[in-house]
Order: sequence, then structure tokens, then C-alpha cells
Amino acid sequence: MQQQEIIQSIASLIKEKLENESGGHDWWHVYRVWQLSKSMAETEEADIFVVELAALLHDVADWKYNNGDEYAGGKAARSILVEYSLPDQVINHVADIIDSLSFKGAGVDSTMKTIEGQIVQDADRLDAIGAIGIARTFAYGGMKGRGIHDPDIKPCPHQSFEEYKNSNSPTINHFFEKLLLLKDRMNTQTAKDIAIERHQFMEQFLSHFFREWYIYQENDSKRNK
Repeated sequence: MQQQEIIQSIASLIKEKLENESGGHDWWHVYRVWQLSKSMAETEEADIFVVELAALLHDVADWKYNNGDEYAGGKAARSILVEYSLPDQVINHVADIIDSLSFKGAGVDSTMKTIEGQIVQDADRLDAIGAIGIARTFAYGGMKGRGIHDPDIKPCPHQSFEEYKNSNSPTINHFFEKLLLLKDRMNTQTAKDIAIERHQFMEQFLSHFFREWYIYQENDSKRNK
């Protein structure tokens, strides 16, 4: 099979697998990451075939859906890619990108070794912020049965992957524990430029959210004087 035939075959496979996922890690998330990764790969002069494979397969077995196994994605990607008789070098590169892709806590280093990995990581992180990122965050929080906000539970800058994956704090905390940190963790200049506006949108959302949340507390305080 030619490279583009392989890409289209894997795209069809992932679409079928994830099209009914409801926690924000669905086919359309993969599609956006795929398309943005392709665009950045051309600008950065990266290996577009590796970038497309990693983008399409990056959520094939996310650790969040696989009992916290951070290597589930790489293993699942390998099992798919060997069916296409690809060189070991390509398979290993794609699997390594997928295993290193995820944010694993504020204090955990998740630096990518290759430009291909940096591109896919940037595209995935860009889809986690901004308007779509906000929607995905609440979709995932709802699916996991997490509350929207609890002012008595403060955000925690997790210092290890174990702390991060075992956290069950309200969804609003996720903005402070991860999403607001991503702007300064982008790898490529293209992603850094895009992240600025999306970061600002999240800040505006949070400002409105807390203004609406605490107005009731202020009104109670006034009535009790």
C-alpha cells in the first residue's frame, strides 16, 4: 500500500472506533489534531507520514481509558501498524511519540525528542485549550462524574504522574492544574502563536464563571448583615 492509502485506512479505522466516544476524545478531536498536525508539519519540514500516523493514533488507547497505563497507546499503535508492514523505525517512532504525548502533571517533564513528536503534541494541546478545549473539559468531567466546581477543593500542581492520574478534583480545577499551563509548554512557534488567543479566551471564561458563581455568595452575605 502507498503511504496515503495507509493513512486513509487508519483514519477509517480510528473514525469507526471513536465516533461514539462522549468524553471529548472522539473522532472529531482526532480529526482536528490530524489536520493541524499536517499543516504544521509542512511549515516545520517534518516527516509528514510519521506525523499523520501519530496524530491519527494518538488516542487509540489513551491511559485515561485504560486503567492509567501510560504505555497502552504505544502498544495499541504498534499492533495496528505492524499489519501494514511498515519499517520498525517508523513504528517505533510513532509509538514513542504516542507514549510521550500526554501531559502528566505540572511538575512532570514531557519534552518531545523529535520535531514530529513536538508537532503532534502541540496540536493535541491546542485542542485542549480555547473554546473547544473548554467544551471538551466539561464533557470529560461529566463523563467521569466530577462536579463543576467546589470552592473548598483547591487546585493542586501535581508533581508526579501518579498524583495527576489519581486526581478526582472538580472540573474547574483542571484549568489551573493543566490547561492554563499549556500556552507556555508549546514547542513550535506556530503553536505558540495560536495558543495566545486560546489562552486568553480561557481566562475570560474563568473570569465570567467566577463572577457568576460568587454573586450568589455575595447576595447571601448582604442579606445576612
